[in-house]
Amino acid sequence: MGNVRTGEEREHWELLPGVGVGPLRFAMSPAEVADALQVSGPRQRVGGPYAQEDFTDGVSVFYDAAKLACVALDAATGPQVALADVPLTGRDPKQTQQWLLDYAAEHGNCLLYTLDGSLALTISGSSCAHNRSTTRT
Repeated sequence: MGNVRTGEEREHWELLPGVGVGPLRFAMSPAEVADALQVSGPRQRVGGPYAQEDFTDGVSVFYDAAKLACVALDAATGPQVALADVPLTGRDPKQTQQWLLDYAAEHGNCLLYTLDGSLALTISGSSCAHNRSTTRT
């Protein structure tokens, strides 16, 4: 993981349930994702059950059938993310986890743990995961 960046150095993105996060929208093609991030392409592509592309500034994306299905953001270097105007990064992980539990219960979502141990909030087929060192959205 890279050096922690301060809030002033980072973009601020809003997670919109069922829609996307920041400039990214679920179901985008890889070319549309690169355009939205204003880059020519990812710095790395990773194989696996879902095609993964890693971009600079702590942004990783995952595709299902060549359509954007998940966005993962590094909590230390990626954009700061808010859901319903509540910050998911830059605050105590235990408070964030409890808030996500409450949000899931209130909105009929479910929580699960990913293979890397991140807590994931599923929202209409998309997921927002929180872990001690990274936030995935």
